[in-house]
Amino acid sequence: MGIFSQPIEISDLSGQHSVAIDAVVDTGAFYSILPSYLLQELGVEPIDRITFRLADNQPIEMDIGHAWITLGGRRRITTVAFGSDTGQLLLGALTLEGLELAVDPHGQRLVPIEHLPV
Repeated sequence: MGIFSQPIEISDLSGQHSVAIDAVVDTGAFYSILPSYLLQELGVEPIDRITFRLADNQPIEMDIGHAWITLGGRRRITTVAFGSDTGQLLLGALTLEGLELAVDPHGQRLVPIEHLPV
């Protein structure tokens, strides 16, 4: 799958502070990862600190918190990780699934997930 970015809006849980950004779609990342300074400026509060494994198997600890993510008319609360202030903004699998979106690898775009009737 090629790498592509997607415009999103992120906001604190009160919805009072938000910012529009471009994030790289990364289905290999579980959580969406955004710069710590950005999340702090928006008022996103850390709720836990967890250990992640980098591609080289090195452990790294990051805070996680909850924020609103809006993408293409879909808005959901998701868990975000407080990443490096200079790191890439990543849109992870948990957020994509929460928004009911999947990756079209050929078209390098996000498409709605079709649900089976219950």
